[in-house]
Amino acid sequence: MCGIVGYVGPQQAAPIILGGLKRLEYRGYDSAGIAVLQNGDIVVRRVAGKLSALEELVAEQPVKGRLGIGHTRWATHGAPSARNAHPHIGMTGEVVVVHNGIVENFLELRDELQAEGAEFSSDTDTETIVHLLERYINSGMSLEEAAKRSFKQLKGAQAIVTYSRNEPDRLFACRIGNAGGVALGIGEGEMYIASDIPAILEHTRKLVFLESRQMATVTADGYSVQTLDGEKITPEIQNIPWDPVSAAKGEYKHFMQKEIFEQPRALTDTIRGRVDFEKRRVHLPEMNLTPDLVKGLSRIHIVACGTSYYSGLVGKMLIERIARIPVEVSIGSEFRYADPLLDDTIAVLAITQSGETVDTLAAMEEAREKGSTVWSIVNAIGSQAMRVADGYISMQTGPEIGVASTKAFTASMVDQYLLACTLAEMRNGWTEELGQLVADVARIPDLVGSVLDHDEEYRQLAHQLYTFKNFLYLGRGINYPIALEGALKLKEISYIHAEGYPAGEMKHGPIALIDEEMPVLTINIKDHVYDKMLSQVEQAKARNGIVIAVATEGDELIAEKADYVISVPETPALLSPVVTVVPLQLLAYHIAVRRGADVDQPRNLAKSVTVE
Repeated sequence: MCGIVGYVGPQQAAPIILGGLKRLEYRGYDSAGIAVLQNGDIVVRRVAGKLSALEELVAEQPVKGRLGIGHTRWATHGAPSARNAHPHIGMTGEVVVVHNGIVENFLELRDELQAEGAEFSSDTDTETIVHLLERYINSGMSLEEAAKRSFKQLKGAQAIVTYSRNEPDRLFACRIGNAGGVALGIGEGEMYIASDIPAILEHTRKLVFLESRQMATVTADGYSVQTLDGEKITPEIQNIPWDPVSAAKGEYKHFMQKEIFEQPRALTDTIRGRVDFEKRRVHLPEMNLTPDLVKGLSRIHIVACGTSYYSGLVGKMLIERIARIPVEVSIGSEFRYADPLLDDTIAVLAITQSGETVDTLAAMEEAREKGSTVWSIVNAIGSQAMRVADGYISMQTGPEIGVASTKAFTASMVDQYLLACTLAEMRNGWTEELGQLVADVARIPDLVGSVLDHDEEYRQLAHQLYTFKNFLYLGRGINYPIALEGALKLKEISYIHAEGYPAGEMKHGPIALIDEEMPVLTINIKDHVYDKMLSQVEQAKARNGIVIAVATEGDELIAEKADYVISVPETPALLSPVVTVVPLQLLAYHIAVRRGADVDQPRNLAKSVTVE
């Protein structure tokens, strides 16, 4: 959840670390800090609030040195404050730590350490790590030995970076469990450490990713990796293709706005190389599918959280309709505690933008333990969910910085569409109908682009709606999950209460809420439930509701009934969610901007949820 950056090399560390943290601020932004080795001492600067406050402090009180670590925090233990900000330094000033995750047994460890005389200066669980390291260093161990001994005692998922003033040429980094990633960036005579790729992408594209219970010793000249039990590891070096420019806002006011407008490109990239439009076939080589595996499936179980869960609801309908394989969808945080019925005839598909969402990773682990095939759809290249899966689909959207997911949502729906087509061919053979479904996907980037052309209309509509305090979103069939996602987007970034419902359920309770103060947004495209949705509009209008209808271009009937109409181009039915969600993203964005909300960094939220 938090952002971590480390550097060792010939350059001044502080500017590199601060620059990296700026690119990770979406992972946490309620406090920040930096620790640089300066003239043999560890010099720490920490502040509450956003990274800009740390930048101001460092400008006023500079730190100079060629080795350091930094952190931007999303609080789990201890309120957001300077005393609870990372890095945490030990009582003797010898060792310093930054940390992502939760030390689940920190109360037990703290009591034990306090009984030995340790004095805690914060409310965080992280400080127990510092005191553990000092305990073993004071007994005569090197920091490497102390780190292995200390980290073995920690329960829960962690990512940790530490160094000692007595070993001034090296950093130590460790990953335990499924807390946010730990990436080592390989430079020329310098090395970088980060919890996410964008932090160091401008410096290097050669990265190594630590697996659980692996620890790296990092110097300017290189690195070595071993397990916490001392076994030497030679990890694979991965070349990351992302362009550093893609992590900058460019002409856009917010990352979220930029990422909404990147969707035609992102969808093109997720299709590119996977669809043979001449033969009208889909190729997903990284999924490692075989006809025997696919024909042997009794069921697919999709697990995901938040926006990815809504994508999975769309995926269920796609896979069942196209491939005729039964699908269940579960929220990741519920799946692992439900004792799910899994076996080797079931595939579990995890959907996660970051590839580091702890609940989703735990669901994947549960599936593997029960013998199921494990797949993932993931955006972050080299992430845990990609590495541990039997097969995966990369979303190919590039970095998604805005906390509220947009382009990863649409890409993951298209990826599930492609998966459904592949499964259908392996299971039932190629047909003309299947070939047409494959051909249809070629239109999607252009259709999404045509929706974006009407951005000014959504901005003007937002000015009519931004004062309302409650919204109801209604959809049916494959667009019911889009009602859920549209409501979530409005809640996430504008702080307006909104609820998504299947339209047929409106008369079973939610209709009681409708009056002139309750706008109702309906998804009314011309599909097989169009007449049913018209009925919902009429019921809402009969109760003085304000109706905003997402409708197919040229629909004059809905224009007579609704107060406002958002037109979208006619789209193949099974791909319609990819198009209908885009105006809902933009409407939420413009309402949030009009209300003065922090669109990219909504309160209480962070991008990669690596704690339970």
